[in-house]
This record gives sequence, structure tokens and C-alpha cells, in this order.
Amino acid sequence: MTTIQQVSADTPADELKTLAERAGRDLEDASALEILTWAAGTFGARFCVTSSMEDAVVAHLASRARPGVDVVFLDTGYHFPETIGTRDAVEAVMDVNVLTLTPVQSVAEQDAEHGPRLHDRDPDLCCALRKVKPLEDGLTPYLAWATGLRRDESPTRAHTPVVGWDDRRRKVKVSPIARWTQDDVDAYVAEHGVLTNPLLMDGYGSVGCAPCTRRLLDGEDARAGRWAGRAKTECGLHG
Repeated sequence: MTTIQQVSADTPADELKTLAERAGRDLEDASALEILTWAAGTFGARFCVTSSMEDAVVAHLASRARPGVDVVFLDTGYHFPETIGTRDAVEAVMDVNVLTLTPVQSVAEQDAEHGPRLHDRDPDLCCALRKVKPLEDGLTPYLAWATGLRRDESPTRAHTPVVGWDDRRRKVKVSPIARWTQDDVDAYVAEHGVLTNPLLMDGYGSVGCAPCTRRLLDGEDARAGRWAGRAKTECGLHG
């Protein structure tokens, strides 16, 4: 277990990067709760969790390490109703502070400027406008953020560190369940009664925006239903 020493808001980025790289090595074999306890102790109120509301596993874990922790949710305007319902339920029953981020433009305003169904014609631009930019703005007050990335989800996530450096945002990125499998997630959900998105019980392996997400076919990996039929595999939030 690496030493917990709280950093200040004005800690230089190069020191944060060195801290992240060292923690990634030291905490590789630590439990998810130990990783989050380190993050909460190191960054205090300048640490948050981001959640797509596919499930509330990381939010639940983080609330054990830091009750009242900020949980940041991106409302793209294209979410399934079940996803918004999961967010509302998490806010109601868990010891967290849910913060909802929204893009600068509504869907209607984006349609007026770029034409309707931008997600079909230029999904990278749509994600940039409705996910990447709002998150970058929303993470401004924080030094570190936690994600639910797992190495087993897809080949693009196979080398996710438990603690790493987000060079684009110049922040520490914590992925406490990176080493978990789907069985580990299911076991934690069952043991703690953690909220999950109902769509996970309806054939979806990963839940994103409704226009760009479909149910899985037999044998597909968990993220195959995202941007199906396209070369795109990530929205841009994680690389």
C-alpha cells in the first residue's frame, strides 16, 4: 500500500504525474476499496467519480472511502430513460453527491447548427460536443477522477492502470476495478445490493446513448453493442 499524503490544489502537474505513476505501481495488487481510500485521502474534495450509470459499483465503493463523494454524470440528451432513472435512484439512496453535466447546446440547438442525427453522420464530433467537452469543463475543480474501466471489457482497455495519468486533462485517473472481471462486478452487486441499469438485464452489455447502443449478439464482448458496424470503439473520454 502506498503512503497517503494529501496534496494541495496548486500541486504542479509534473508532481501529480509522478505521484500517479508511482501509485499505479504500488497499488496494482491492492483492492478496489484500498485504491479509492488512497485517492480520497490524497485528493480530498478535489477527487470525484465519473459514472455513466451503467451501474453504481464504483460510486458505491467510493462512498465507503469518502462518504458524500462527488459523482459526476454526463447527461448527453440522448440517454435511455432507464439510465436517467438509475442516476435518480443513485442520488436518492447512496451517500454521494450527484452532479449532472450537460453540453453547451441542447440536442435541438445542435441539430440546428450541425443538422439532425449528427451521431449517425459524424459520431466522433457528436461525442466531442456532448461528452468530451462537457467532461473536460466539469472536471476543472478536481485533481483526480475515478472511472469504472475494466481490462476485460475490450482489447482497447486491456492495459488500463489502476492509477495513471490523464495527459490530455492533466489529472490523475483512477480505475479501481481495472483488474475485476464481470463475475467480480456481479458478486459485488449481489453482496451489497448495488443499483444497476435495468438494460443490463435486457440484453445490453454496455449502456451508452440510445441512438448508438444495441443489444449484444451471442458471443460478443461487452462493448460490441456500442457504435456497432463502425470502426469507432470509444467515445473519446478515455483516449
